[in-house]
This record gives sequence, C-alpha cells and structure tokens, in this order.
Amino acid sequence: MRALTFRIFALVMLAALPARAFDTNARAAWVYDVATGTVLMEKNADEPLPPASMSKLMTVYMLFEALKEGRLQLDTRLPVSTKARQMQGSTMFLNEQDRPTVEELIKGIIVLSGNDACVVVAEGLAGTEEAFARQMTERGKALGLTNSTFANASGWPDPRHRMSVHDLGVLAQHLVQDFPEYYKNFAIEEWRFDNRAPANRHNRNPLLGLGIGADGLKTGHTQEAGYGLVGSAIQGDRRVIFVISGLPSDKARAEESERIVSWAYRQFTMRTIVPKGEIVAEAPVWLGKKGKIGLTTEDGVKVLIPAGAQSGITAEAVFKGPIEAPITAGDKLGDLLVDIPGAGQSRLPLYASVDVPRAGVIGRLQSAAFRLGERAYQSVMN
Repeated sequence: MRALTFRIFALVMLAALPARAFDTNARAAWVYDVATGTVLMEKNADEPLPPASMSKLMTVYMLFEALKEGRLQLDTRLPVSTKARQMQGSTMFLNEQDRPTVEELIKGIIVLSGNDACVVVAEGLAGTEEAFARQMTERGKALGLTNSTFANASGWPDPRHRMSVHDLGVLAQHLVQDFPEYYKNFAIEEWRFDNRAPANRHNRNPLLGLGIGADGLKTGHTQEAGYGLVGSAIQGDRRVIFVISGLPSDKARAEESERIVSWAYRQFTMRTIVPKGEIVAEAPVWLGKKGKIGLTTEDGVKVLIPAGAQSGITAEAVFKGPIEAPITAGDKLGDLLVDIPGAGQSRLPLYASVDVPRAGVIGRLQSAAFRLGERAYQSVMN
C-alpha cells in the first residue's frame, strides 16, 4: 500500500484584503468557531493560569454528568456543611439548616457564582471537596484538558489550581454539546434564592441581553487572575466560543468580550464547500467485490472565509491505497486536507460511504492477477 493524494477541487474567489487581525489586551485569549472547528485567534492559550470562578464550569460539568447518569435528580436535596456555610466571596448565603435542590444549586453556581454551592455539590458527589478536586483533575484529562489541575470546586485562589484558556474553551464546547438540556441555565440573567442576597441576583456575564446571541457561560475574577470570561454566542448556523483572562476591570472585560463577538462574526463568512453525504473522492479497493469505494465526510465540509481572502480554497484527499476489503461503511479510510488562504489548513476524516465485502476466490485471483500486472507495468515504465 502507498500513500495516495488526489486534488479534489480548487475554489477561486474574488478578493481584496485578508481578515483583520484581532489584537486583544487580555493576558490570554482563545476564540473558536464551533461549526467549522476553526481557531480564529489565540494568545498564550496553553499557559496554565489562575482561572478564578471560570473553573466553576468543571464543577458544573461534573454535576450535569451526574444528572445524565442518574446519580442525582434535579429535585435531589443536598446537605450544607459548616465548611460550605463559611465560604466567602460570592455565595448563596446557605446555612446548615438548608437542603437546596440540585436545580437550585445549578442556578446558584451559574447565575450567582456561589462558592458555597460549589462546596455543597463537591461534598454531595465525592464526600469531600478535596476528593472532588482530584476527580475534577482526572475527568478533565479525559476530556482533553491538558493544562488543568484543580485544588477546589469554586476557583478559590490556590497555587495548585490552574487552567489554560484553551482548556476552558474545550470545556465550554463540551458543556454546549454534551448537555443541551441543561445548557440553557447559562442564559439566565437573574435569579433569586429565597431572596437572601438581593444584591447578588444578577448573572455577571456582560453579554447577556445585548441581542448578539450570547447564551453563556461564566465570568471570573480574583486579584491574581484579573477579570475573565468564558463566553459563547450563536448567530444563524454559527456558534463562537471564546475565553479571555487577565483584564484589568469588569468594564474592560465587557468591552473586550463584545468586541470579540463582533469581530468573529463580521470578519469571517461560513461557506459549505462539501454538502453532507457527497462523495469527495474514490479510492481503489483490493480483493473486494467492488474495485472502488467512495469517500465522504461525516457532516460535509463548512469553512470560514476570511473577509477579502485573496486566493482559492483547495482540498486534497489523502489515503493509503489500494484499500483491502472487507470495508464497512463508516470506516475511516483517509483525510481531507482543506487549505484556506489566510486561515491555514484543516484536516477532516474521510469515511467509507458503503460496505465492500471481500470477493470470492475467483474474484480475489482476478484482483491479484490485475495487481501483479499493474506492478509489472510500473516496473517497466520506471
């Protein structure tokens, strides 16, 4: 078998200037287009930094997972320990007599950023916050969070508690995709718990309610971390997830967040270049009942075109061939390499479009004879 490359297409577009680069004042930033899997901008994206309350997203993920697996129900009530009641900073003002429901705790963490609620969840799921933090770190690695370690459930300052903005973005994407039934909680702008903290009833996400499609996720602030936000907005078929950290004020965070969303949607246009189900290439088959098999992507191919891209998009199918039968529809057989001027290269898996059973004895002999003849011809030509 040898590596084979086939030029599939070249799309030429009229152009002017490449997309305007985005310069951010944040210490670290990561901007991602979900539909196309494109990183639009990154700055110090893999540096482990103090995440402050943005790391509460990992606590929320663990809680959503427990709900999905049936270990908890929305109406399950959890006890409040003295440790939880003594938590400082932003809280729900819980006390040891309370038995908040899981649904209340979800809103308490997401809307009110309750540190006490995080401890209640941690102790309810793992017995102690320390054990829960170890589980957070372990589960984070399984989710692909390569620069994250957790020391607590709330994001309280601790030198062992670190996340990169890239990891926070990956976690946000998991929350959006893995738990659509619970994700809607991130868009709640205001929520009261027993009217205990009327001054702490508003979601701190500065983008909610601006009419730009923002629907999540979590702010964070400590003296060491500065002001940060894990944000997400959806407009039409495009969702953009972004993370910023290390800004000097909540005003700067709000302005930078809105500026990022505007830039991401105004400086890039999404195009479908391969419709879902379309065969993008054919690969030769060895010892099969068919001599060729169609290669297709899972969901088609959508790409972002930078504003005023100067030249064409090209795509190449790369695979090792001929491919030996039997082949099952859905088998990964190669990759589609898409080059976008001004945006780099994307690699998407190519799958078998149909089953190709192994040929019978006579068919295999015919294939072998043909293959030997082909090799002999190539040897003579070389």
